[in-house]
Formats: sequence, structure tokens, C-alpha cells
Amino acid sequence: MNKNKIRTKKSNYKNNKDKDFIVKNNDELLSFLFKCFPSQSRNSIKSLLSSHQVLVNGASITQFNFKLYPKDVVTICYSRPKIKKDNSLPFKIIYEDDEFIVIDKPTRLLSIATDKEKGQTVYRYLTDYVQRKDKHNRVFIVHRLDEDTSGVMMVVKDAKLKELFTSNWNELVSKRGYYALVDGVMKEKEGTYSSYLKKNAQTMMYSSKDKKGQYAVTHFKQIKASNLYTLLDVNIDTGRKNQIRVHLFEHGYPVVGDDKYGEPSNPLNRLGLHAYELDIKHPITGKLFKFKSDIPQSFLSLFKSK
Repeated sequence: MNKNKIRTKKSNYKNNKDKDFIVKNNDELLSFLFKCFPSQSRNSIKSLLSSHQVLVNGASITQFNFKLYPKDVVTICYSRPKIKKDNSLPFKIIYEDDEFIVIDKPTRLLSIATDKEKGQTVYRYLTDYVQRKDKHNRVFIVHRLDEDTSGVMMVVKDAKLKELFTSNWNELVSKRGYYALVDGVMKEKEGTYSSYLKKNAQTMMYSSKDKKGQYAVTHFKQIKASNLYTLLDVNIDTGRKNQIRVHLFEHGYPVVGDDKYGEPSNPLNRLGLHAYELDIKHPITGKLFKFKSDIPQSFLSLFKSK
């Protein structure tokens, strides 16, 4: 690590903006912090931990021997964050054992921290949850849902298991089912959209014929239709960023409430996308797990006869 880039003068140590450090090798938190701030005293570093000013992937950590893994993001908060005393979770746990936690993620909740939001995330809530049992426990994100997408989301509790899932995700997942509520009445009762997805300068995804993009396949089938909306059962072969939203928008049927792709109506005051099923095989035992979430009643409410 380049010490010239991470050295911070003691005089302005607490007056800087929050700073992120990317973990490159397995380490323990206190040891990693010493490497990041070689000019700081041991007591000064420990005070950051005790003051809840050290975050790992957006979750406040106080354990000096907390284990770190490559690609973890350690954030130093120079202003003391507010400590949440409420231990309740803003979502339902669908399933939990010694290896997994599966939740029904609500809309408008990030999976993991971003530059703009580090506190209110699935990762943060579940880290706090498992650490109430043991301060050394942690969780690992193996897949994500968009902030505005609700539904089934799985995390694991072991670093080795996380690596097995993420490196073999497409082979282990046999179904990723979504309910999508779109503007307009689709002519096709069912079908498949496929394209190569690329990202533009505004970080928007779009379809391209360039095979250097990420190949994406989206299958859909109509469930209900009115004179304004169509409710779809969508299954994806590939989990590309925003792929369902992009494919439906580009074919003239934007997902309702989607202010990123198109200008559809917003009858639900939320994005009309819900992950209802994840079927996945355990990478070690081969056991098949099926995790499901009910369709939001608000989706169905638009098709009730008047």
C-alpha cells in the first residue's frame, strides 16, 4: 500500500471528509487500520473503533479483530454517526440457518452501501442482526436487488461459501422469477428478449449489437392485463444490471414507476418490480433450495374489477 496516499496529518485527523479504503488481502480490522494510518497512535486508532467511526461495507464495527476479506470497503467517518438503538428489522426473514439468511426486501432499500448512503442498507441491518448473537459474526452479499426492487434476496454467513456462490452463480441458480407491472397492453402473450447490454456515460444500461457487452436473456409471460397495464411473470437467464427494466422499456413497455428508463405512469408510488422466487443449489451439498415471496397486493389492486 502506498503510504504517501494514506498518511493523514494528526492535526487535521478529525476534520477530513469520510475516507474509503479497499481491502486487498485477508486481514483483521485493527491491523488494517494501522497500515492505513501509520502515523497515528494505537490509542487514536482504537478510539475510532470505540466511537463507532469505522464502517465495513457500511456497517459500524467496533471489534479490533474483526476479519476482513478482499474487496471489503473500510470507511472512516470523521463525524460520529448516530447509533441506532432500535433492533427491529425493516423486512421479513423468509429463511435462516447456520449458512444463509433470506429476506423479503422492501422497495427503496439498498442492498449494500454506496457513496451517498451507508447506513440504511440490507447489509447494515443484517450485520447488526447477526452481531447481536456474536460480535464476530458477519454476512456476505452474494447477489443484489436494485434499490427500488422488492422481494427475495439471499446473503450468506461464511466467506468461503460466498466465494463458491459468486464464482458459480449462474450454474447454481435454476430460477430467478420476477413480477413486473408495465405500462400498456402487451401484444405478445409471452416471449423472450435478448441483447448485449452496455453502460453509457450516464451509467444507463442499453442494448447493443456489440458482443463485447454483457449478454442478457429475459423471458416473460402475461398474467393479467387491463386497458392500462400488463402484469408479467418474468424469468431471467442472466442477472445483468437493470436488465428487466431495460429490455421491457426498449420494447415499449416500461416498468411502472421507473424514473430511469422511460417516463411511465406511477400508480403504485414505487417501482413495479418484485423478485418472487430464487431457486438455488447449495455449492457443496447440492441440495436445492426454493425461496419465495408473495406478489405485492398493490400490484393486484390495479386489476380488480370495478
